[in-house]
Amino acid sequence: MLLRIFGIVFPVFAIVAVGYLYGRWRRPDMTAANQLNMTVLMPALIFGVLSGKDFNIDQYGALAVAAALVVLGSGLLALPVARLARVSAKTFVPPMMFTNSGNIGLPLAVFAFGEQALPAAVVLFIVENGLHFTLGTWLMDRRAHWLQVLRQPIVVATLAGVGFALLHWSLPRPAGAAIDLLGQAAIPLLLFSLGARLTSIDLRDWRLGVLGAVVCPLTGVLMVLLVKPFLDLSAAQTALLIVFGALPPAVFNYLMAEQYRQEPGQVASIVMIGNLGALVSIPIALAFALP
Repeated sequence: MLLRIFGIVFPVFAIVAVGYLYGRWRRPDMTAANQLNMTVLMPALIFGVLSGKDFNIDQYGALAVAAALVVLGSGLLALPVARLARVSAKTFVPPMMFTNSGNIGLPLAVFAFGEQALPAAVVLFIVENGLHFTLGTWLMDRRAHWLQVLRQPIVVATLAGVGFALLHWSLPRPAGAAIDLLGQAAIPLLLFSLGARLTSIDLRDWRLGVLGAVVCPLTGVLMVLLVKPFLDLSAAQTALLIVFGALPPAVFNYLMAEQYRQEPGQVASIVMIGNLGALVSIPIALAFALP
């Protein structure tokens, strides 16, 4: 089992490590690469999966509900922790809710459960990312307009993909192959850019980071255990949801904190140390999730 878990997590963290080492060596500006990923490659991946012939949207309703409950419940569980630690809820709670379902969650699902797990992993990513773009933006800025969310390419690709799935449409094979090829580039670039971005984060607030590294997977997995008895999930979906609950904070939390000037230094430490803590939390989650 240990060798199996090592074989799953090694490719994920190895690519992150390559990105980190390259970032320390060359100090690349990943802005253009990240923008390319968020505006072209990730939308292509999401649309390709949702519009694919193998994707049956009816199979993932319970999983989508479970993912939303895990995200929202994690925030509620983290709120008293923030108050006890005397940290602003806007600083601490969002990273506990919105986790790395893209950078780490998607490749981890493929390595752990095979390509057949990718549609379910995309559903988890869509729910988490959708809540981050909407609820997360509102938590930071109560005056944010909903049209800002609808303009996001990932949201457009999601709505288009769901439309194709509901109407049972399909693209011509050459167009579908081109979109799938673009989408395949998204996952390694997600991991590489995560590693490169971690080089710019300092550890001045390391105590808060350690607290977040513990609280984030604990609240996520606890919410999975709480909602699982009430939802009709398959064994494969339950296993994937456990790994989803154990994911570390998303790097996007730092970007939003920087954009809205919500103590970005503290959020940076939460994100950095939380992702380092995933070296422990994810193998433990896989030990319980793997058949």
